[in-house]
Amino acid sequence: QVQLVESGGGLVQAGGSLRLSCAASGRTFSSYVMGWFRQAPGKEREFVAGITWSGRNTYYADSVKGRFTISRDNAKNTVYLQMNSLKPEDTAVYYCATNPNYSTYIGRGAAEYDYWGQGTQVTVSS
Repeated sequence: QVQLVESGGGLVQAGGSLRLSCAASGRTFSSYVMGWFRQAPGKEREFVAGITWSGRNTYYADSVKGRFTISRDNAKNTVYLQMNSLKPEDTAVYYCATNPNYSTYIGRGAAEYDYWGQGTQVTVSS
């Protein structure tokens, strides 16, 4: 079992920044790919960013490339999502997720992840 807890969401003006954190407990966090997803009202959950177990490789959705940065600290069992130049269309509930079967493959589909946090709300005002 893996437990994931997100934090760091909030209300920010367009152009501002937020850093989300996802603290993991349970099984060996440092061995797994971690992903961030988001879901806006009335929309499907979409992939935002992913990072391999070592942190050496990352992947971003085109909509956030150049603005968001995913990173991880395996000593702290935590993955981060630094979000800069936020836009109103970034407003959503943000979730972190993992699949213990993946250490180097970054899946982009929500169905490829087994464990999810409860989500943290990010609201960007115009």
